[in-house]
Amino acid sequence: MAAARAPARKKSAGAIAAGIWGGLQQGDLVVVDSAPLIYLLDGHPAFAPLFEGLFEAYERGSVRIALSTIAVAEVLAGPFKHGQEALAKRYEKVLADFELVPVSQDIAVTAARLCAGTGLRLPDALQAATALEIGAVALVTHDRDFSRLAGLRVIVGNGA
Repeated sequence: MAAARAPARKKSAGAIAAGIWGGLQQGDLVVVDSAPLIYLLDGHPAFAPLFEGLFEAYERGSVRIALSTIAVAEVLAGPFKHGQEALAKRYEKVLADFELVPVSQDIAVTAARLCAGTGLRLPDALQAATALEIGAVALVTHDRDFSRLAGLRVIVGNGA
């Protein structure tokens, strides 16, 4: 992922010793929503730094990252919308390095229940359902709409 994002800032030894980003444990699996991916890929100056620690932990092999194919579509929509085929292809290659999870029947049913029970929009419900169905320890997002979910840990930037 490093080649497609802004260079990471140096971390102090104390920050590294403090543990994995967001209180995650060695080997934890998380599902990442589209917004953090877009921020990192685009090098967003304000929001990319909120998620750099997660992707650094992934690069070290400390955590596993899964993406719903819905997140892949959301990330690629921007470059395609602006006619940036080469950029979309580059993003697609970066995203393919992660564990990609297609929408299954179980994920679709769980998403429908989440929509009905929480009022989440379908794309958001599909992200949450993916995390629930694959047994991820958390959903990483920048969307506070997920705060109404019960039974799923949601990490909203900067490991919080």
